[in-house]
Amino acid sequence: MSSGIERPVVTGFHHVSAVVGDVEASATWYQRVLGLQRMPMTFPHHTAGIGDPEKAVLLLDPGNGVMIELHAPAADDLGGPRGALDHLAFGVARRGDLDRWASWLDVLAVPHDGVVEHHDPTGYATLEFRDPDGIALEFIHFPGRG
Repeated sequence: MSSGIERPVVTGFHHVSAVVGDVEASATWYQRVLGLQRMPMTFPHHTAGIGDPEKAVLLLDPGNGVMIELHAPAADDLGGPRGALDHLAFGVARRGDLDRWASWLDVLAVPHDGVVEHHDPTGYATLEFRDPDGIALEFIHFPGRG
């Protein structure tokens, strides 16, 4: 059955927001490990019950526009928002990029699981690691997708 309404276009991934235990330490880690740049701003929704707006940091990857927002938990709900983010995956263009990322993480002494080749349900490769708050991060390569 058609309603005559078409799905609007999504222009791409914009940002992810994560609750972290130490905003400054996490921001420094993301800047050091992923090369993100700190933005000199906060947005109004930081005051909408998700924590102290002074404790929010917005980080940007200028190469692709991906943004990660880090904020402290609300004072009245210290554990509530945690666990809402299962993991964050970043795509890479070539399989060899995963090996280069693994080497980069090694240089920075960031523990990781090494590059893993997957064959089910299709062929792809991943490199998994965690940020200082234990949030799972992943670089992923799907052949034929860039």
